[in-house]
Amino acid sequence: MGKTQLGARVDDDIAELARARAKDRGLSLGDYIASLVRDDADGMRRRGLDAARRFLDEHQEFFDEAEGAAQRATGARAA
Repeated sequence: MGKTQLGARVDDDIAELARARAKDRGLSLGDYIASLVRDDADGMRRRGLDAARRFLDEHQEFFDEAEGAAQRATGARAA
């Protein structure tokens, strides 16, 4: 996998904190930032899946009814 160089301007204290946290974790600054982005992206995916699960839990009965009606209608035409 290729690598792309990114540039970002942050306050000096944030830069120092990022370098220190990367060092604490035994990572380069770039790898540390990449891990933060991955963690953030995974969190969004997880929240999206959780929201979808809640939606289905709340409305599953409606989908079951609609599916049953579609199956009955298809069966009625076939007879």
